[in-house]
Amino acid sequence: MTGSSVRLPSLGLHLANGLALTLIAPLAPLLWAQGVHTRRKTVVLPEPPGPRSGRTGTGPMLRVLIAGDSAAAGVGVDHQDQALSGQLKTLLEPHFDLHWELIARTGHTTADLLGCLQAEPPRPFDVVVLSLGVNDVTGLVPLQRWVTQQRALITLLKERFGVRHVLVGAVPPMGEMLAMPQPLRAVMGQRAALFNVALTKALRDQQHCQILHLPPSRLPGALARDGFHPGEATYRAWAAEAARRIIS
Repeated sequence: MTGSSVRLPSLGLHLANGLALTLIAPLAPLLWAQGVHTRRKTVVLPEPPGPRSGRTGTGPMLRVLIAGDSAAAGVGVDHQDQALSGQLKTLLEPHFDLHWELIARTGHTTADLLGCLQAEPPRPFDVVVLSLGVNDVTGLVPLQRWVTQQRALITLLKERFGVRHVLVGAVPPMGEMLAMPQPLRAVMGQRAALFNVALTKALRDQQHCQILHLPPSRLPGALARDGFHPGEATYRAWAAEAARRIIS
Protein backbone atom coordinates (compact mmCIF):
# COMPACT_ATOMS: atom_id res chain seq x y z
CA MET A 1 0.00 0.00 0.00
CA THR A 2 1.36 3.36 0.91
CA GLY A 3 4.69 3.09 1.26
CA SER A 4 5.14 2.15 -2.22
CA SER A 5 5.75 -0.23 -4.95
CA VAL A 6 7.07 -3.66 -4.02
CA ARG A 7 10.07 -4.54 -6.12
CA LEU A 8 8.40 -7.68 -7.37
CA PRO A 9 10.99 -8.69 -9.99
CA SER A 10 13.61 -9.12 -7.28
CA LEU A 11 11.46 -10.08 -4.31
CA GLY A 12 12.15 -13.81 -4.51
CA LEU A 13 15.89 -13.27 -4.96
CA HIS A 14 16.08 -10.87 -2.03
CA LEU A 15 14.31 -13.35 0.19
CA ALA A 16 16.55 -16.22 -0.81
CA ASN A 17 19.68 -14.15 -0.16
CA GLY A 18 18.56 -12.53 3.07
CA LEU A 19 16.54 -14.95 5.12
CA ALA A 20 19.59 -16.71 6.54
CA LEU A 21 19.92 -13.61 8.71
CA THR A 22 16.51 -14.19 10.27
CA LEU A 23 14.87 -16.78 12.47
CA ILE A 24 12.74 -18.00 9.57
CA ALA A 25 15.50 -19.43 7.41
CA PRO A 26 13.74 -22.82 7.14
CA LEU A 27 10.94 -21.08 5.22
CA ALA A 28 13.31 -19.53 2.69
CA PRO A 29 12.54 -21.96 -0.21
CA LEU A 30 8.79 -21.50 0.24
CA LEU A 31 9.06 -17.71 0.53
CA TRP A 32 11.31 -17.57 -2.52
CA ALA A 33 8.76 -19.53 -4.53
CA GLN A 34 5.92 -17.33 -3.29
CA GLY A 35 7.87 -14.19 -4.20
CA VAL A 36 8.45 -15.45 -7.73
CA HIS A 37 4.80 -16.47 -8.09
CA THR A 38 3.60 -13.11 -6.80
CA ARG A 39 5.80 -11.29 -9.29
CA ARG A 40 4.45 -13.34 -12.19
CA LYS A 41 0.77 -13.04 -11.39
CA THR A 42 0.55 -9.44 -10.17
CA VAL A 43 -0.77 -6.78 -12.53
CA VAL A 44 1.85 -4.07 -13.12
CA LEU A 45 0.13 -0.70 -12.78
CA PRO A 46 1.60 2.47 -14.34
CA GLU A 47 2.18 5.81 -12.71
CA PRO A 48 -0.93 7.83 -13.56
CA PRO A 49 -0.87 10.81 -15.90
CA GLY A 50 -1.38 14.34 -14.66
CA PRO A 51 0.61 17.38 -13.54
CA ARG A 52 3.57 16.94 -11.21
CA SER A 53 3.95 20.57 -10.21
CA GLY A 54 1.89 23.71 -10.16
CA ARG A 55 0.63 26.80 -8.38
CA THR A 56 -2.94 27.33 -7.21
CA GLY A 57 -5.08 28.90 -4.48
CA THR A 58 -4.99 32.13 -2.50
CA GLY A 59 -3.62 33.07 0.89
CA PRO A 60 -0.18 32.91 2.48
CA MET A 61 2.42 31.17 0.34
CA LEU A 62 3.05 27.50 1.07
CA ARG A 63 5.61 25.39 -0.80
CA VAL A 64 4.95 21.65 -0.63
CA LEU A 65 6.99 18.71 -1.92
CA ILE A 66 5.55 15.19 -2.19
CA ALA A 67 8.39 12.70 -2.61
CA GLY A 68 9.09 8.99 -2.58
CA ASP A 69 8.01 5.78 -4.24
CA SER A 70 5.14 4.57 -6.40
CA ALA A 71 2.53 5.41 -3.77
CA ALA A 72 3.75 9.01 -3.77
CA ALA A 73 3.63 8.81 -7.58
CA GLY A 74 -0.04 7.76 -7.45
CA VAL A 75 0.16 4.19 -8.70
CA GLY A 76 -3.22 2.53 -8.19
CA VAL A 77 -5.49 5.27 -9.56
CA ASP A 78 -6.18 6.58 -13.05
CA HIS A 79 -5.05 10.20 -12.70
CA GLN A 80 -2.97 12.37 -10.38
CA ASP A 81 -6.15 14.18 -9.36
CA GLN A 82 -7.20 10.98 -7.52
CA ALA A 83 -3.73 10.40 -6.06
CA LEU A 84 -2.03 11.91 -3.03
CA SER A 85 -0.70 14.98 -4.84
CA GLY A 86 -4.00 15.89 -6.49
CA GLN A 87 -6.15 15.33 -3.41
CA LEU A 88 -3.73 17.20 -1.15
CA LYS A 89 -3.67 20.10 -3.61
CA THR A 90 -7.48 20.28 -3.56
CA LEU A 91 -7.56 20.40 0.23
CA LEU A 92 -4.82 23.03 0.59
CA GLU A 93 -5.68 25.48 -2.18
CA PRO A 94 -8.57 27.16 -0.29
CA HIS A 95 -6.09 28.12 2.45
CA PHE A 96 -2.81 28.93 0.69
CA ASP A 97 -1.07 30.33 -2.33
CA LEU A 98 0.12 26.80 -2.97
CA HIS A 99 3.31 25.95 -4.84
CA TRP A 100 3.57 22.17 -5.07
CA GLU A 101 5.83 19.59 -6.66
CA LEU A 102 5.93 15.80 -6.96
CA ILE A 103 9.25 13.91 -7.12
CA ALA A 104 8.52 10.20 -7.02
CA ARG A 105 9.22 7.03 -8.95
CA THR A 106 8.07 3.43 -8.85
CA GLY A 107 10.58 1.23 -7.03
CA HIS A 108 12.33 4.01 -5.12
CA THR A 109 13.98 3.05 -1.86
CA THR A 110 15.13 5.60 0.70
CA ALA A 111 18.63 5.44 -0.82
CA ASP A 112 17.18 6.05 -4.29
CA LEU A 113 15.31 9.15 -3.15
CA LEU A 114 18.41 10.44 -1.40
CA GLY A 115 20.37 10.19 -4.64
CA CYS A 116 17.55 11.78 -6.62
CA LEU A 117 17.26 14.78 -4.31
CA GLN A 118 21.03 15.24 -4.13
CA ALA A 119 20.92 15.72 -7.92
CA GLU A 120 18.08 18.26 -7.76
CA PRO A 121 18.92 21.97 -7.78
CA PRO A 122 18.37 23.54 -4.34
CA ARG A 123 15.06 25.35 -3.90
CA PRO A 124 12.94 26.10 -0.84
CA PHE A 125 10.03 24.02 0.46
CA ASP A 126 8.08 24.59 3.64
CA VAL A 127 6.60 21.09 3.98
CA VAL A 128 7.56 17.68 2.61
CA VAL A 129 5.28 14.64 2.54
CA LEU A 130 7.28 11.40 2.25
CA SER A 131 6.23 7.92 1.16
CA LEU A 132 8.98 5.32 1.53
CA GLY A 133 9.69 1.96 3.09
CA VAL A 134 7.98 -0.87 1.21
CA ASN A 135 10.85 -1.31 -1.22
CA ASP A 136 13.34 -1.17 1.66
CA VAL A 137 11.37 -3.89 3.44
CA THR A 138 11.08 -6.21 0.44
CA GLY A 139 14.67 -5.47 -0.58
CA LEU A 140 15.83 -6.64 2.86
CA VAL A 141 17.72 -3.42 3.53
CA PRO A 142 19.22 -3.86 7.02
CA LEU A 143 17.13 -2.06 9.60
CA GLN A 144 19.92 0.11 11.02
CA ARG A 145 21.05 1.11 7.53
CA TRP A 146 17.50 2.18 6.71
CA VAL A 147 17.26 4.28 9.87
CA THR A 148 20.58 5.95 9.00
CA GLN A 149 19.31 6.68 5.48
CA GLN A 150 16.08 8.14 6.86
CA ARG A 151 18.05 10.49 9.11
CA ALA A 152 20.29 11.47 6.20
CA LEU A 153 17.24 12.20 4.07
CA ILE A 154 15.73 14.49 6.70
CA THR A 155 19.04 16.30 7.12
CA LEU A 156 19.25 16.79 3.35
CA LEU A 157 15.73 18.18 3.22
CA LYS A 158 16.55 20.73 5.92
CA GLU A 159 19.97 21.77 4.65
CA ARG A 160 19.46 21.69 0.87
CA PHE A 161 15.79 22.65 0.62
CA GLY A 162 15.16 24.62 3.82
CA VAL A 163 12.28 22.36 4.83
CA ARG A 164 10.60 23.32 8.08
CA HIS A 165 8.20 20.40 8.51
CA VAL A 166 8.37 16.76 7.35
CA LEU A 167 5.40 14.41 7.32
CA VAL A 168 6.91 10.93 7.18
CA GLY A 169 4.65 8.16 5.92
CA ALA A 170 4.85 5.05 8.08
CA VAL A 171 5.56 1.79 6.29
CA PRO A 172 2.07 0.47 5.44
CA PRO A 173 0.63 -2.68 7.01
CA MET A 174 2.16 -5.09 4.52
CA GLY A 175 0.52 -8.01 6.29
CA GLU A 176 -2.74 -6.78 4.72
CA MET A 177 -1.48 -6.65 1.12
CA LEU A 178 -3.67 -9.31 -0.43
CA ALA A 179 -1.50 -9.88 -3.50
CA MET A 180 1.01 -11.75 -1.34
CA PRO A 181 0.12 -15.25 -0.10
CA GLN A 182 0.81 -16.52 3.38
CA PRO A 183 3.33 -16.91 4.96
CA LEU A 184 5.10 -14.36 2.72
CA ARG A 185 2.54 -11.72 3.62
CA ALA A 186 3.01 -12.30 7.36
CA VAL A 187 6.80 -12.15 7.08
CA MET A 188 6.69 -8.86 5.20
CA GLY A 189 4.10 -7.52 7.64
CA GLN A 190 6.29 -8.32 10.63
CA ARG A 191 9.29 -6.72 8.99
CA ALA A 192 7.30 -3.57 8.17
CA ALA A 193 6.18 -3.34 11.79
CA LEU A 194 9.80 -3.53 12.98
CA PHE A 195 10.73 -0.73 10.59
CA ASN A 196 7.97 1.46 12.00
CA VAL A 197 9.11 0.89 15.59
CA ALA A 198 12.65 1.87 14.61
CA LEU A 199 11.39 4.91 12.66
CA THR A 200 9.41 6.17 15.63
CA LYS A 201 12.48 5.90 17.89
CA ALA A 202 14.73 7.56 15.30
CA LEU A 203 12.44 10.60 14.94
CA ARG A 204 11.82 11.27 18.62
CA ASP A 205 14.43 14.02 18.68
CA GLN A 206 13.23 15.53 15.36
CA GLN A 207 10.61 18.02 16.50
CA HIS A 208 9.87 19.15 12.95
CA CYS A 209 8.98 15.59 11.87
CA GLN A 210 5.67 13.74 12.29
CA ILE A 211 4.74 10.21 11.27
CA LEU A 212 1.56 9.59 9.28
CA HIS A 213 -0.18 6.24 9.74
CA LEU A 214 -2.81 5.26 7.19
CA PRO A 215 -6.10 3.43 7.79
CA PRO A 216 -6.12 -0.38 7.50
CA SER A 217 -5.98 -1.64 3.92
CA ARG A 218 -8.83 -4.08 4.56
CA LEU A 219 -11.35 -1.24 4.35
CA PRO A 220 -13.47 -1.13 1.13
CA GLY A 221 -11.66 0.60 -1.72
CA ALA A 222 -8.44 0.88 0.26
CA LEU A 223 -6.33 -1.21 -2.13
CA ALA A 224 -5.89 -0.88 -5.88
CA ARG A 225 -6.71 -3.82 -8.13
CA ASP A 226 -3.13 -5.14 -7.91
CA GLY A 227 -3.56 -5.84 -4.20
CA PHE A 228 -0.45 -3.78 -3.32
CA HIS A 229 -0.96 -0.09 -3.94
CA PRO A 230 -3.36 2.38 -2.37
CA GLY A 231 -6.79 2.77 -3.84
CA GLU A 232 -8.50 6.12 -4.19
CA ALA A 233 -10.04 5.86 -0.70
CA THR A 234 -6.63 5.45 0.90
CA TYR A 235 -5.19 8.37 -1.04
CA ARG A 236 -8.15 10.46 0.10
CA ALA A 237 -7.60 9.56 3.77
CA TRP A 238 -3.85 10.11 3.44
CA ALA A 239 -4.31 13.55 1.90
CA ALA A 240 -6.93 14.53 4.48
CA GLU A 241 -4.64 13.71 7.41
CA ALA A 242 -1.66 15.45 5.80
CA ALA A 243 -3.76 18.54 5.05
CA ARG A 244 -5.15 18.60 8.60
CA ARG A 245 -1.67 18.63 10.08
CA ILE A 246 -0.37 21.23 7.62
CA ILE A 247 -3.30 23.59 8.18
CA SER A 248 -3.20 23.20 11.98
